[in-house]
Amino acid sequence: MAELNIPVVVEEEVRFTLVELCRASQAERELLIAWVDEGVLNPSGAAPQEWRFDGSELRRARAALRLTRDLELSPAGAALVLDLLDQIDALRARLKRAGAR
Repeated sequence: MAELNIPVVVEEEVRFTLVELCRASQAERELLIAWVDEGVLNPSGAAPQEWRFDGSELRRARAALRLTRDLELSPAGAALVLDLLDQIDALRARLKRAGAR
């Protein structure tokens, strides 16, 4: 059966535990922990049992999972690609503010 990728709107005020983020993102616990270690995800809390992830982290986890699966990237590779995409978004926003197209 084909996997459906239905967009889900999650408010940023929503907080996920590690287990909840695993379920929502369909990523394995070890992979989420690796992404935290690489800086892809930034939870609050000192230990995995205490971690809480903002709603925006779900979108980021799903993007990292797609990169990991589709391009067979390591957690470090996914972190690099997401950082580069963030930089591109920031540059586009600066250009837009400056009036360029």
